[in-house]
Amino acid sequence: MLTRPLAPAPSTGPGPSLLFSLSTWTWSGPRPDGQDTAHILLVHPPGRASHDTPAAIEARMRHIAASLGPLVGADDAIADLDGCLRVIGSRVLLKFGGSRYGLRLPTHPGWTDLITRRGQAVLIIGPDPLPQSATAGRLDTYLDAGRAADRLLFGLAHTP
Repeated sequence: MLTRPLAPAPSTGPGPSLLFSLSTWTWSGPRPDGQDTAHILLVHPPGRASHDTPAAIEARMRHIAASLGPLVGADDAIADLDGCLRVIGSRVLLKFGGSRYGLRLPTHPGWTDLITRRGQAVLIIGPDPLPQSATAGRLDTYLDAGRAADRLLFGLAHTP
C-alpha cells in the first residue's frame, strides 16, 4: 500500500519557459531534387538579462537539439527524427524527448498541407540568437552565415 504520492519522473527535455521563448519560423522551399519540402527554424531570441550570454544561449539550443535526436551539420547526412511532428487539424506540434511539453509551430495552409502529404519537414536549429521580428532578408543572411560557418544543426522531422 502506498502511503505517499509518487513524484513525477524528472524531465530531461526543455521546459515550457524555454520553449515559449523560442523564435520560430516555418516555410516551404525546394529540396536538392527540386521538390518542395517544409522547413522549420528554431532559434533563441537575443538575451534580455545578464545570464543570457551567447554561451548560455548556445547551450540552451544544443539542449533542445539533443532532446530531438541526432541533429547534424550541413555537410553530414541528414538524421531522421522519427515521430517528433504531430499534425492535429490545422495545427502542427513539435515534440521533444524527455519533455512533456511540445512547441506549437506557426502554420499556414500550404505548409501544413505539405507536412500532411509528405509526413516530414527539415528541422534547423540555430545556436546563435535572432529576434522573432527579423525580416526575410535578415533570416536569409542568418541561414547563409550559419551554414558557411557550420553553425546550424539539421534533422528530418517525421510524423508518426
